[in-house]
Amino acid sequence: MLIQQPPMSKACWVSVFIGLLLAGPIKGAEVPLVLPLWPGAVPGDYGTIGPERVRAPSEAPTKDAKWITNVTKPTVTIFRPDKHKNTGTAVLICPGGGYWNLAWDLEGEEVAAWLNTVGVMGLVLKYRVPRRAEQPEQLPAPGPLLDAQRAVSLVRSRSAEWGIDPKRIGILGFSAGGHLAVATATHFDQRAYEPIDEIDKMSCRPDFAVAVYPGYLIEQERAGVEAKKDVLAPYVRIPKETPPIFLVHASDDAVAGAENSAVMYLALRKANVPAELHVFTRGGHGFGVRKNGLPCSTWTDRCVAWLQNQSMLDTKAEAK
Repeated sequence: MLIQQPPMSKACWVSVFIGLLLAGPIKGAEVPLVLPLWPGAVPGDYGTIGPERVRAPSEAPTKDAKWITNVTKPTVTIFRPDKHKNTGTAVLICPGGGYWNLAWDLEGEEVAAWLNTVGVMGLVLKYRVPRRAEQPEQLPAPGPLLDAQRAVSLVRSRSAEWGIDPKRIGILGFSAGGHLAVATATHFDQRAYEPIDEIDKMSCRPDFAVAVYPGYLIEQERAGVEAKKDVLAPYVRIPKETPPIFLVHASDDAVAGAENSAVMYLALRKANVPAELHVFTRGGHGFGVRKNGLPCSTWTDRCVAWLQNQSMLDTKAEAK
């Protein structure tokens, strides 16, 4: 039986309103700030791309992520840690997706949430995808590097406003985004576009980089040519003053072999760049920061310890 409640009196409505005010804002209700990277036309972009969208489950690469594609207006989405935990460190996050899509939640928002627990601001980079016409699939797409370089300079330009130490800005990426993180860390001395404003006067060199199951770092298969999995790709460079790099992979990764991280580590060591490598027996590709019961899901703890050792975190901030 449906029992109709009598209407609330004016006095009751006032009491409810005052109670809500005293209770304060609803936890988690804060909407992340989203900033465009470019003030106008996106440098180096071309072609006709459809409207930005989330791929339907029937066409998504995997069922465990929200896949965004058709990005023509790159942005950064800012996730701030609690004020009492803030370490002054910020990390630009590059989701993976083969330079075709972006695993927005799995390798973006969830990563920012983890970083927030250790007092780090997470900034998820929505870089241009998919690769544009005539950009070969066996090579990294060139456009995202422009977006990543611009994003590092943008974050550094707002460091005072956002409570960030301008010397504690890092970049972290997964899969193709892992390659993008490494490329950004090793191309800081070669900006890929002509400076357009005051933001571009700020350095685009990240102070550290983290690459999780990165691809495109070793020689790729080409028509009639067998790839050498123990050789860096010819477009990979390691200039002087490359920042420290942390590498993570699983041996059973069938998408981007662990050789990508292993060969990169050896090259960094030869170039006297501080680097740390973790290769786990199992984990496959695309584990992100989710706990899966395998040792590979503990890479976040190893990363926090590494950041603390690099003096990039307050030692009181603990991973959860």
